Amino acid sequence: MDDADWTRLTHQALHGDLVPFLGAGVNAGVLPTGGDLSEVWARRFAYPFADRRNLPRVLEYAETVTGDPTYVKELIRRDLSAHGPPDFTDPGNPYAPLAALPCKLFVTTNYDDFMARALRHAGKDPAGEICRWYEGDDPGEPDRPKPTAEHPLVFHLHGSFDSPHSMVLSEDDYLRFVVAMADAERPLIPVDVLGELLSKPLLFLGYSIQDWTFRSLFSSLFNSVPGTRRRRHTVVMLMPELDVTSPAAAARARDYLSRYLGGWSVALYVGTAADFLRELGRRMSEVS
Repeated sequence: MDDADWTRLTHQALHGDLVPFLGAGVNAGVLPTGGDLSEVWARRFAYPFADRRNLPRVLEYAETVTGDPTYVKELIRRDLSAHGPPDFTDPGNPYAPLAALPCKLFVTTNYDDFMARALRHAGKDPAGEICRWYEGDDPGEPDRPKPTAEHPLVFHLHGSFDSPHSMVLSEDDYLRFVVAMADAERPLIPVDVLGELLSKPLLFLGYSIQDWTFRSLFSSLFNSVPGTRRRRHTVVMLMPELDVTSPAAAARARDYLSRYLGGWSVALYVGTAADFLRELGRRMSEVS
């Protein structure tokens, strides 16, 4: 990110003119990583293949051998819920500065309710909503007020612990989710939510360039907006694990990230969500 990107983003953050998009990396240090969780479940169900850190594939195996996908999701909910929430008073935790932003909409592909809790801790009154990708019929428009900065909406794109069957976890879930999202005759995202996603810049936090979820979501959103209406988005991600035997690996990786995202009008910040939000908060305080 250059100074022009920081100036633009600082102004947007101060006025709530953006949509934070939360991935699993926002919960670093609070919940286990997908790879670590996958190892646990691979041992639990005696997963016989070598890719034991591939969580969707391991859970696809668990759902198949148990014959009950919802049962597996309820076990996952139990295991993750046992870790408890983050400390919302800790300014070093990403949720505290996120909750302070005057945004009307927060989108998450996480299943927990940490964003809603953080917003309530900040004195706001959030509503929660789950994408109904798993239902066969048209879910229709929700019966709720339109979100505001004081009454924001947390939209769970990949389901929620509150409804285990809604959680996108296994390979089959991801395939069904993609197919459902592509069905133009059965829109899954409410009109007001879609309007925010297509008209405002997005702030992606907690995703990896190697994350299929990020690639598919961002590509589909980008391609659905005419070029004349596209905003400049921001992506915050850690550098992927590098080949330590190559002295030029870091430079080539950074060049790859810039090239891959460059055609999408994206500002890239390489680092943790906490470090990024700390810097954003510092710049916001200097302006205000």
